[in-house]
Amino acid sequence: MEKVSPNFGPIDGLLQDETVSEIMVNQFDRVFVERDGKLQLSSTKFSSEQELRDLISNIAKASGREIGTSKPYLDSYLSDGSRVNAVFPPMAPKGANLTIRKFRRKPFSLDGYIQSGTITHKIAYFLHACILARVNIVVSGGTGTGKTTFLNTLAALVPTSERIVSIEDVAELAIPHPNWVRLESVHYGPGAGVSTRDCLINSLRMRPDRIVVGECRRDETFEMLQAMNTGHDGSMTTVHANSTRDCLARMESLIMTSNIDIPIAALRRQMASAIDIIVQLKRLKTGQRVVEEIMELTGIEQNVITTQDIFSRDKITGIESTQLSSTGLVPTFMDKFSDTGIQFPPNFFDPKTEITYQPD
Repeated sequence: MEKVSPNFGPIDGLLQDETVSEIMVNQFDRVFVERDGKLQLSSTKFSSEQELRDLISNIAKASGREIGTSKPYLDSYLSDGSRVNAVFPPMAPKGANLTIRKFRRKPFSLDGYIQSGTITHKIAYFLHACILARVNIVVSGGTGTGKTTFLNTLAALVPTSERIVSIEDVAELAIPHPNWVRLESVHYGPGAGVSTRDCLINSLRMRPDRIVVGECRRDETFEMLQAMNTGHDGSMTTVHANSTRDCLARMESLIMTSNIDIPIAALRRQMASAIDIIVQLKRLKTGQRVVEEIMELTGIEQNVITTQDIFSRDKITGIESTQLSSTGLVPTFMDKFSDTGIQFPPNFFDPKTEITYQPD
């Protein structure tokens, strides 16, 4: 698909401004931006509703898609990887809307997340070890918590000797890896196209070492579990959920409401067997994004998935803390680390033990 490079008119300066992470045009004369996780009204304005619509139409045309009365919405991306969503009347009765989530030119690293306070040194050490040991990971979080960016950072840690196949509904990942193949769903019209699930099923025939699904939203969730359970260890995906327990419930709901006929008990056994850890992201009131919790799925008892928190964010009464600390519990999959030759420092999972993460 041809990528987008139209003239962006009034918002061109905002696209060039590296302090702006998202641009939201609510109406032609109401443009909001996000800076440092906080929304603010910009002085930027379009001259008219028509100028805004013309820009959106040009974006659609350049990406080989359409937007209009019959299909009043658009999901696309710009030439730099920034994601675009637009809505036309009658879906947006007060006028056209445009949202651009800017692609970060400089990819995040675990070290960068440490510097920003998203994670600690110990969390970085643990997550890097999980990638090398081929632990199956689900990144969970609400809207705007940075799930895709975090997933991209983890995928970038996969050894260069391995082959990654990623599957997305709209391409957002930009994995700096020499052996990476990207698949993207295609929508031709009602009931026609190539779904994310189709892409995932096809990816199994492409000799992937790791499968990375940008987000599980529909029936591809079950195929992702199947892949994790059938030799594609170290695979990763994201799920939209506000807590680790909500993440499990949402995955269960996504599968049960699809055309997949599986008893709930069998489904939960699949989930408990497939997923090793859930990394929960949260956006604080200050706008800062943090890892809230890292939970391990330990098994199943009486049709209930059993879990334990490996890391949890301290909660101080009335104050949101950004610090994650060990709970003192040791993962039950430590054999995965030893089989890979990974050694943790002594007493690593003791809350009092401090270490320094030093990326290779």
